[in-house]
Amino acid sequence: MELEHDHDVDAIRERLADGPKVSYIRDWVYGGIDGAVTTFAIVAGAVGADLSWRVVLIMGAANLLADGFSMAAANFTGTRAEIEDYERLRHMEERHLREHPHGERKELIEIYRMKGYRGRSLVGMVDLIMANRDHWLDVMMVEEHGLSSMQRSPIKAALATFAAFIICGMVPLIPFLLPVANQAFTAAIMTAATFFGVGSLKARWSLIPWWRSGLETLGIGLGAAIAAYAIGEGLARLI
Repeated sequence: MELEHDHDVDAIRERLADGPKVSYIRDWVYGGIDGAVTTFAIVAGAVGADLSWRVVLIMGAANLLADGFSMAAANFTGTRAEIEDYERLRHMEERHLREHPHGERKELIEIYRMKGYRGRSLVGMVDLIMANRDHWLDVMMVEEHGLSSMQRSPIKAALATFAAFIICGMVPLIPFLLPVANQAFTAAIMTAATFFGVGSLKARWSLIPWWRSGLETLGIGLGAAIAAYAIGEGLARLI
């Protein structure tokens, strides 16, 4: 079986020198699924209410842009809040290491004691970590707070969400721009394919089979669309 990367010394050094890469896959998947689900839910609701294709297109496009910006802004704010929280906790740990090093040493001992280390191995490991204050601080952030020094860029996270939202969210609207016989049905088929495609692509970063991930995402999207269609049709009968 072919391994994902080489393990000779030069390859290892080159890979480690580049450092770990921050992933924005969750932002792409989140934006893509939400864009397709939200826009198609609007389209399905409007079709269920028997509105004209022009109204469907206007409502869908307005929702696409407004919700896309809203999603991006929310993701930007949320990601920045995570960074600010990390900086707050790191500043606190820096102060603790400076003012209460003995207490922090006790915490470090207990952390590795819980991992199964005892005796000289435990003391030796703690002393090695404490010899490098920056490394000591990184260890405390990970082990005590569960936070890594790798932080995602709020701008990149927001752009990834917005781009995925717009790209996938446009799919349900495309049939209403084309001279097709059954626009609603075509939109449903294209959106279903988008749901399945996003789910299948997501499986590249998962152990779940691609077809299972695709069907799972397809089920979520269709559930939202059916609910929106039923609500739209029900309101049309009441009004």
